[in-house]
Amino acid sequence: MAGRMQPVLAGVVTALVGFASSFTVVLAGLRAVGATERQAASGLLVLCVASGLCAAWLGLRHRIPLSMAWSTPGAALLVATGPVPGGWPVAVGAFLVSGALIVAAGLFPALGRAVAAIPKPVAGAMLAGVLLPLCTAPVRALVEVPLLAAPVVLSWLLLHRFARRWAVPGALVVAVVAIALTVPAGDTGGGLRPVVEVTAPQWSFSALVGLALPLFLVTMAAQNVPGAALLVGYGYRPPLGSVLRTTGLATLATAPAGGHAVNLAAISAALAAGPDAHPDPDRRWIASVTAGAGLALLGLGAGAVTTLVSWAPPVLIEAVAGLALLGALATALTSALAEPAAREAAVVTLVVTAAGVSLAGIGGAFWGLIAGCLMLLVFRRRTRPAATAPLPPSPRDGQPDQAGARQER
Repeated sequence: MAGRMQPVLAGVVTALVGFASSFTVVLAGLRAVGATERQAASGLLVLCVASGLCAAWLGLRHRIPLSMAWSTPGAALLVATGPVPGGWPVAVGAFLVSGALIVAAGLFPALGRAVAAIPKPVAGAMLAGVLLPLCTAPVRALVEVPLLAAPVVLSWLLLHRFARRWAVPGALVVAVVAIALTVPAGDTGGGLRPVVEVTAPQWSFSALVGLALPLFLVTMAAQNVPGAALLVGYGYRPPLGSVLRTTGLATLATAPAGGHAVNLAAISAALAAGPDAHPDPDRRWIASVTAGAGLALLGLGAGAVTTLVSWAPPVLIEAVAGLALLGALATALTSALAEPAAREAAVVTLVVTAAGVSLAGIGGAFWGLIAGCLMLLVFRRRTRPAATAPLPPSPRDGQPDQAGARQER
């Protein structure tokens, strides 16, 4: 009996940790690009339900632990991008284009390989630049609302030391208590019921280049590719083409209601794919299917958690989101600075992206990517004629190609 329940319990933990550790990032991202409270609640709801359904369908079909999630780095990109010219309808249009690109990557493996061919240091630096402003929120919160932020940060620190998996959920619980103590008596907030609010999309060139394309790249590079690599590390052959087609269609379906991206889980996936889920690798798919069902059910509480977030000082919610993303920032920085020959290009990418400047209506993530690639190209062209020994393999000859190979399996 214990053996049968083990993957189910692992799936419940996966759903709880995945939801609690990053839903604040999603709400902050959607509101940053113009969503109202109801539209943000709608986006969180449809992302939970779509991710859960994708996980259940793919797990049952392929019998491997394919955990799904929303794009947490993509939500951080929305925070970094800020208000979009044209407002929320234009942001919704960008979500649709990003979803279409994910479907195309599943239909045409060459597109997936092209994304994987982006130099790894530049891709890592772009992601680090997107995450950095949000990861500074805990420091700002300690200065602006110290009585609320200090217990949150302290609880995260203690749990990170002794029960790392529960550090962010624990910090979130402390934040909820702190918020509840500051709510005026009798104030029950707005709608607590599940809500789906559909918005007619609009499009603009600046949003396509400055939001849709970076959102697609970040989702692929920071979620789908590492998520597939994690499964390979546990001995599975993920059907990435099927995953991309399914999650891309799910993104297209949910975008009008506020869903920015559905994709492979890259952080919480290990909870369902590792030996803690079940000693037998052929039984671990039960954990991912259970996690999908749990995530869909948790989505029904999106209205309540959105109302809770609306009661709090914005910087406090950003602080919880920043704590949730510190690990992702560390991974991105490691990837960005791993190759000495490309460090200057990576630093340029990080600085331009983190600056958050908008040029011609296009956000900093795109310009950071362009600046880093140009820097890498110029540096190599200048150094190649003087080289007296074979050049080391370029990033295009290393890990990205391996990731591309994984996509073909």
